[in-house]
Amino acid sequence: MSIRILGTGSALPERAVTNEEITELVDTSDEWIRERTGIAGRHISTGETVASLASRACVLALENARKSADEVELILVATCSPENVAPCAACQVQKEIGAGNAAAFDLNAACAGFLFALHTAWAYVESGIYRNALIAGSEVLSKIVDWEDRGTCILFGDGAGAVYVEKCGDGGILGFVQHSDGNKGDVLSCVGRTLENPFFRRISEKNYLKMDGREIFSFAVRQIPKTIEEALEKAGIAVGDVELFVLHQANRRIIEGISKRLGADEVHFPTNLERVGNTSSASIPLLLDELNRKGELKPGMRLVLSGFGAGLTCGACVLEW
Repeated sequence: MSIRILGTGSALPERAVTNEEITELVDTSDEWIRERTGIAGRHISTGETVASLASRACVLALENARKSADEVELILVATCSPENVAPCAACQVQKEIGAGNAAAFDLNAACAGFLFALHTAWAYVESGIYRNALIAGSEVLSKIVDWEDRGTCILFGDGAGAVYVEKCGDGGILGFVQHSDGNKGDVLSCVGRTLENPFFRRISEKNYLKMDGREIFSFAVRQIPKTIEEALEKAGIAVGDVELFVLHQANRRIIEGISKRLGADEVHFPTNLERVGNTSSASIPLLLDELNRKGELKPGMRLVLSGFGAGLTCGACVLEW
């Protein structure tokens, strides 16, 4: 038994921000950003929330799968930038789309969050608890980015992607792995609300995303090929049998480095980061939806989904479309 993706959806904030606009905020240039990241633009929230973007993406995923909200049994939202501590974004999505029969909760594995949520849904279905799930990756990173730090503000964008999955007898997910390395968690971090109460106070830090770009680059280029190969081995599939590698859209140079280490042609590594930037947990389902709606995903195609992020976390999934 496994699960198969039957529908995809995505949503982006209305406001698009070009590299030229970023140059008005920090000392950089369009050429500098493109050369180092491959990013030309991103979408930034002017009121859209993690829950509202996820809801839009989920509605489209259900429409694509030809399913109704009341059929959904489980809703998972992967996010590291929710507006609320409670209620969770998944419960807000449940309310917004009218999925009254579903259980709902959030999951945070940063940029690898969508994969961790997909694997969680697989476990629920495999165990027989549920038969289907609606999974979204949704982020409004613009509220945790330091817009005076050119090392991070050039990278990130807001958005959401979603998939509807259902139990299947064959095909679907063929193999997956996920890993975490908390010892290196400090290389990508963001402080939440600091401890303050009538009995304890301390000077609050700026609650902005902090990143050691070199360490993240090294981790991704070294670890992701290993993780992908591990997942392929579990699935009994060779690198050359994979039609598309749908990777977390962090940086074009990282994707190029991964393709070289795997010995796979870059033509098999689609991207959309040039238009949407790094959308963290939303990046894989966003790209998956674009490919699906362009008709580039054919039944029987073998795909690899892989992501990495804060934690440090990483994962890979081999599936048959």
